[in-house]
Amino acid sequence: MKKLTPQSSQLSRRRFLGGCAAIGATPLLSSILQLKLINSAYAAGMAPARVENPDQYRALVCVFLFGGNDSFNMLAPFRVAEYNRYAAVRTDLALPRNTLRRITDNSGRPFGIHPSMDGVQELYNAGNLAFIANVGTLVRPTTLAEYQNGVALPRGLFSHNDQQQAWQTSVPESQRAVGWGGRLADIVNDVNQSSLVSMNISLNTVNIFQSGGASAPYIVSPAGATRMNGYDSAGVFNQLFTQTTDDVLGHSYQNLLKQTYARQRRDAIDTAVAFDTATAGISLETPFPETRIGAQLKMVAKTISARGILGNKRQTFFVSMGGYDNHDELLNNQNGLLSQLSAALKAFYTATADMGVSDSVTTFTASDFGRTLTTNGRGSDHAWGGNQIVMGGAVNGGHVFGDYPTDLKNPRDINNNSLDVGRGRLLPTTSTDEFNAELARWFGVPNNSALVDILPNIRNFYAGGSAQLPIGFLNA
Repeated sequence: MKKLTPQSSQLSRRRFLGGCAAIGATPLLSSILQLKLINSAYAAGMAPARVENPDQYRALVCVFLFGGNDSFNMLAPFRVAEYNRYAAVRTDLALPRNTLRRITDNSGRPFGIHPSMDGVQELYNAGNLAFIANVGTLVRPTTLAEYQNGVALPRGLFSHNDQQQAWQTSVPESQRAVGWGGRLADIVNDVNQSSLVSMNISLNTVNIFQSGGASAPYIVSPAGATRMNGYDSAGVFNQLFTQTTDDVLGHSYQNLLKQTYARQRRDAIDTAVAFDTATAGISLETPFPETRIGAQLKMVAKTISARGILGNKRQTFFVSMGGYDNHDELLNNQNGLLSQLSAALKAFYTATADMGVSDSVTTFTASDFGRTLTTNGRGSDHAWGGNQIVMGGAVNGGHVFGDYPTDLKNPRDINNNSLDVGRGRLLPTTSTDEFNAELARWFGVPNNSALVDILPNIRNFYAGGSAQLPIGFLNA
């Protein structure tokens, strides 16, 4: 291949960075420096945390179901009297009782899993999966009367964007909060001292959950890291492009904006190369379904397998599915969605078991909100509390945690307080703060001021210094 001349390199360099020179350098550079100062101040203000068991690998995998999963069909009552009340309120949305996959809570209470979720049933019965009932966004424990009087409520209830944000920040009263997974990384990332990539890895999408004050997600695809098209690829033109790029980014620039841009581009390329090098040689024994969620979780498994090369002791992952906003065709659409979810979760758990890390990886679902128990004639509408899945070897499986109402037609909590805020929209009886605090505690965050930095409202639900976990679905 022809060697680039200094003149051609200089020309390429000018073209490559010419756009930067056209930008108003002072305002943009000022913004960059201010952002760095803000992040540094934020990180410095976080409470110091001694991460518990820092030498033991831990990973949290968030599976976000965008649109609002109708989770009272994912997990339905099965006892005859309870099922009859479920069928009475759900009418045309009720699943036939004889199609439900029966499971039994360790209290002896039976439930029915959606008929398409055979993999989830197997995991539950094997003790590797649990359900958390009627979870939702709360600022503090809330009664129906307080809801009706507008007391300390999450902002934008029943709104997709607001409730997606609230689930991912765990600060439902604020529009400006960063993600709780990002705040988690801000505090515990010191255990990843030799890490080549971010502690937070997202499949395909930018997300709020992993974006903190000083932390950001590293975004990859199921095929690997994202890099410039043609870089380090075969072909004369691609080799020329790679050589030109390396020359441009390796040059020292007097202009600070250009130097910062070049350094960041160089870092991005090097990170992508390191990630692909670490994961490319990983071969998984477990077959994964050829679905979008299956491909995402397969890459998560490969990344976990490469944790030693990447230098991570703690990692979070964000994967997602869309299509859950079923105002019509609920039964048909959900059958396909939950089938894909179940098969992918089963394959992922099996892969972690094959790698010997099932006790070190906890997977959990999240969604915008639950759905109305009543029908709109075609499907269900936006609601509030819903049921979630948590999976892994450290999970106290075979159990439905939380308060699943015994009468969905007239839902009440364990204190006989009404939970229906209208049309079968359930007032949550377990908060996202309690749910997330248990995950964070298992991840190694002590129950002190560090937990409050991650979950600012947690003391409304969980006492500081308590040795017990908030809900009990994980082994500490």
